[in-house]
Amino acid sequence: MPTDRQAPPPAAQPHDADTEMADQPPQAPPPTAAPTPAPQPSPEETEQASPSPDGPPTQEGQGKDQEQQQQQTKQPAPIPPPPPPPGPRAARLQALFASTAKHTLDKINKDNFGACFPTISSKAPGTLEFVQRQMVERLGGLWNREFETIMANRQVVARLNELEDLVNDAARRRMESDHPNSPPVAPHTLPAATILHAHLTPHLATHQSQLNAKLQNTQAANAQLWAEIQAQRAEMEALLAGVEKAVRDMDGASGLLGGGVADELAAETRAAEGDVRAVSGR
Repeated sequence: MPTDRQAPPPAAQPHDADTEMADQPPQAPPPTAAPTPAPQPSPEETEQASPSPDGPPTQEGQGKDQEQQQQQTKQPAPIPPPPPPPGPRAARLQALFASTAKHTLDKINKDNFGACFPTISSKAPGTLEFVQRQMVERLGGLWNREFETIMANRQVVARLNELEDLVNDAARRRMESDHPNSPPVAPHTLPAATILHAHLTPHLATHQSQLNAKLQNTQAANAQLWAEIQAQRAEMEALLAGVEKAVRDMDGASGLLGGGVADELAAETRAAEGDVRAVSGR
């Protein structure tokens, strides 16, 4: 029997999967079964593959339209204008709230909190300290958010800045007054007429300016009418002077023609008239 005869491979012997995977490198799957990634279409191919106006829309075209619509809907909203910087009064209010909140939260310290829970403080001091720290942080954050929300909704900073401007304007007017060093008069000591005048002056000033404008327009119209009347009167006087001159000329001519000349002219006229009648009677 030859010794170089090869024995069959021991296929029935069990093999460890980890050992076999470690000894033999993993075989790649056949190329026909492996899924190949779809190539991304270029802009030219996308334009060529887009459906024509006459043909039915394809799935790729619908997907592109949906993506464009989603991108349009996901556009960021316009950024609101930044809040105005706080003035002295607004900054003082914020500082007062911060100091008050800190003073209140400092009262919830470890000793006071542990006195409320003596059993847990003696058996699990670390857990109680963790709960106390979390409670303080949560309360502080909640108070700050609520305060900022109220400040934004009520426009506290802007209105306090307006109050600051009013106070500065009043101080400036006091310095520009006739007696800047004199003590100010308390409003409740002023007479009723002065207070009423102070309240009504801004409203009446507007109406007064409107009435002044109307009065100026009326005065200009009256001046134009008066000029037209003066021109008409001058024209009437010129016509009357012409008529009077004509009357005087007629009176002068009548005076010159008075006496024998008028009688002779009348006799000649009657004679000429008789001749005309005699000729016409023939």
